[in-house]
Amino acid sequence: MTPTETQAVAERETPSIVEKCLGEIRDIATLPAVAEKLMRLEKDEHTTARDIIQVITSDPALCTRILKVVNSSFYGLPARIASIDRAVVLLGFKAVKNIAVAASLHKLFRTAKTGSYAVSGDLWVHSIAVATGARMLAEKTGRVLADEAFLAGMIHDIGIMIEIQTRPHKFTELTELLSREQGLTFRQAEERVLGATHESFGAALCRNWNFPPQLMYVAKCHHEPMQLSATDSVLPAIVHVADILAARTGMGYTRTVETDTVDQQILIALGLSEDDIKAVAETLPDAIQETQQLFSE
Repeated sequence: MTPTETQAVAERETPSIVEKCLGEIRDIATLPAVAEKLMRLEKDEHTTARDIIQVITSDPALCTRILKVVNSSFYGLPARIASIDRAVVLLGFKAVKNIAVAASLHKLFRTAKTGSYAVSGDLWVHSIAVATGARMLAEKTGRVLADEAFLAGMIHDIGIMIEIQTRPHKFTELTELLSREQGLTFRQAEERVLGATHESFGAALCRNWNFPPQLMYVAKCHHEPMQLSATDSVLPAIVHVADILAARTGMGYTRTVETDTVDQQILIALGLSEDDIKAVAETLPDAIQETQQLFSE
């Protein structure tokens, strides 16, 4: 598949319900202000590390969380980092930006309400689990930055938050349908009840939030990454595998995952072996618990 065809897949016709819900989301839940500023800065070619630092330091709580992550075994740095400035010097501003955006997303999940059926908390745990697995897999493949893979895992199901926020009663109907019909996939239930899937919602939200194309591809194609070009499929494929491994742990909301096996074609495309998958799977539960402590309040 060519890059042009990839773009066509990622930007295929958006169902009207998605546009309607996106129009309402501003009044319900938006990307935290600091994260939004960071995403805008990344698109500006004149942005400097100092610009990133100024935005992050405007939020003391976020600064504390970032430094907590940087000084954890997550990175295993030889000496303690005491400032955002130093973190940027050692890790690079893109890595620090990715940590900052990932850390700020908890506010979005925390404020979600679904009426009688609250799933946002479990969805947050699942997002943490997939992000953790994606980071580990990225380190195995060396194909994408670990911090980028982590953020990608965090946002892969972000479209569900639009469903929860804008159509709580419909979302309750969706979950009840899934309980009655165990053979139904989450996406099939979404189509039946909402007329669109979390992939469409997520991709549209990523565009609205000025996320880079590769993150939009993750939101849109993490269930079927091989429909993208060889280059563009790497990050969605890593998240796809992490999604499956996270579901195997049973931690968080796993009903969205459609299979418990990893397609050999995907492993070959990523250059991963069965031993690589086994190694990640064995250490993933403990890693998820550590990540939860770092990113959840």
